[in-house]
Order: sequence, then structure tokens, then C-alpha cells
Amino acid sequence: MISRRDLFSTGAALAVAAGQARAAAPKNVVIASANGLRACQRAMELLNKGTDTLDAVIAGVNIVEEDPEDNSVGYGGLPNEEGVVELDASVMHGPSRSCGSVAAIRGCKTPSKIAKLVMEQTDHCMLVGDGAGRFARACGFPEEDLMTEKTRLAWFAWKQSLHTFWGPGIDAPPAKKNALELKRLFPHADDDTIAWAQEVAARPLTGTINCVALNTKGEMSGVTTTSGMAWKIPGRVGDSPIIGAGLYVDQEVGGAGSTGRGEENIRICGAHTIIENMRHGMSPKDACLDACKRVARNFDNDKDRLTKVDINFYALRNDGVFAGAGLWKGASIAVNDGGLSRLEKLPWLLER
Repeated sequence: MISRRDLFSTGAALAVAAGQARAAAPKNVVIASANGLRACQRAMELLNKGTDTLDAVIAGVNIVEEDPEDNSVGYGGLPNEEGVVELDASVMHGPSRSCGSVAAIRGCKTPSKIAKLVMEQTDHCMLVGDGAGRFARACGFPEEDLMTEKTRLAWFAWKQSLHTFWGPGIDAPPAKKNALELKRLFPHADDDTIAWAQEVAARPLTGTINCVALNTKGEMSGVTTTSGMAWKIPGRVGDSPIIGAGLYVDQEVGGAGSTGRGEENIRICGAHTIIENMRHGMSPKDACLDACKRVARNFDNDKDRLTKVDINFYALRNDGVFAGAGLWKGASIAVNDGGLSRLEKLPWLLER
């Protein structure tokens, strides 16, 4: 027979358990790389309206893809060595366990949209190069010039820096003469833009935007999109369009992605590694730090060799806990878990 005291005790315990269950229920959360503040904001607005998680994150990164001032993604991304912009992107839809990607696609500002069409309209996972471009045209996307005056200036500065016939003669100090020549060829560029062009010519950008979302139903999706490494050999593909490297989502566990030097992420299957780490009990932070350690191990933990590598990882667990890690101190993650998007500093493995 249950006593009055037992009844009240049981009821109180159930109430506490119910409260804990409510507290643990998933909520809308969006994370992205540091260039994704606006992407997180847009994705969160759409999640709050009940939009599918994949549509939300794609709409978010489209802002960056279409921004000519972000020189590592989409329109305005820095080109390959021939002066042609080649883009990569991948998407993963947690509820349907589907994925799609495009690599080395030309003439399309929003490769994330094409990756989604590969997922939805074909029985393939990836289309590349010319085939990806033809598929985009067939789906109604016009071919566009993705170079801006600013990125064309940077490419020209890089060509000059190669000491080939593209550069000026050897009869004057090269640095000063190169700047004057760039100013003559690009008269609308100010001194700061000229200096920026010469800087990225000497030290090419890596970039990318990764964005992952969770909604109140526990559904998750992710996207990674990039213009890849500046001045790359035509056809070079990094980690961004490779499922399991630049992006991986399993909504029973979480979602993860990366930005930075793709070659090093491919070597450790970074996003998949992070998800499996979390599956086996690691926190998002520790899972991302472990990925950084795997990168460092491939360089025998030699800091001198690692100074040429920048890479960051991001993870969102299916209960809303998020984190990331940078190989080097100083990186950030963009987050929106309600209200305005914000940046938070990432933990790091090494300091310069």
C-alpha cells in the first residue's frame, strides 16, 4: 500500500524529472564560423518561423556567398591561378539523412543551392567541375562573372609577385614600382586596397563559412561553402564539399564542420571524427580539440611546420551544446541561440 508520504514523494520526483526533461528539450540554435554572424541571424529568423533546418542554414550562408566583400566565399572569392573563381559546397539534411555537394563549380554565386539540388534532384552525392556547372544551368541558374574589381586587382598583384613576364622590369625597386603599376591599372583602388591586394598575393587567404542548425524538434542540418584556396591549381578541391571532412551531420549526435586549410582536414576526416568523438561521450569542445591534435600529429607536433596551417573546427550537439576549437589561438565562433548573433572565442591547441 502506498502511503501519503510516498505518494507526495513520488509526485515530487516526477515533477522534478519532468522539469529536467523540459530543460533538456532541444531549442533553436545556429552556429557558424566567425564570418557567419549574419548567417546565424537569418537562419534563426527562419527557424523561428518553422522553416526546415537545411533551408534556414542555406539562406544564412547565401548572404555571405553573395557578399563581394567576403573574399573566401562565393561572389568576390579569390580566384585560381588562371584568374577563374571556382567554388565548393556541401549540404547535409539530418531528418532525411541526405547529402549533396558540388566542387570546382564556376559561374554560380551560390553553390550551396546547387549542392541542395544535387541532393534533391539526382541520385548522386557530388557533381564537379564542368558537369556541376551544366547541372546548375539546367536548373535555371545563369552563368555569372564572380570576379570583382577588387579580386581582379589581387589576382594581378599575385601574378606580378611571381617574377614572371607579368611583373614589371628589373630596372627599379619592385615593391614601389609594383604598387604604382597597380594604381595605374586600377585607378579607382585606394592605397589601402592596393596594400591589401599585395598582402593577399604574398599570403593567400583561406576562409569558408560553415553553418549548422538545430530546431525545437531535434532536427539538424548543415552547410559548408567556400571559394577555396586563393591562387590554387585549377580543379583543386579542399574539404568543404567532402562529406565527413568539411561537414558532417548525424542528428542523433550532432553536426560539425571546419574552415581553414582543407588538405589537413581531409587527412583526418575532421567533421566525421568530431561526430564520432561526441557519439562516444566527448564534449563538443574536447571533440574539436582532438581534431586539432590529429592535425598537429600529422606534422609531428612541429610548431615551425604548423605555422603555415590555419584550421578551425565547430560542433553543435543535438541537445544544443556547442563549441569549437582552433589549431591556433585567436579564432572565434558565431552563435545565435536566441536574440542577436554573437562571437565567442574558441579554445585553442597552440599559441604562436
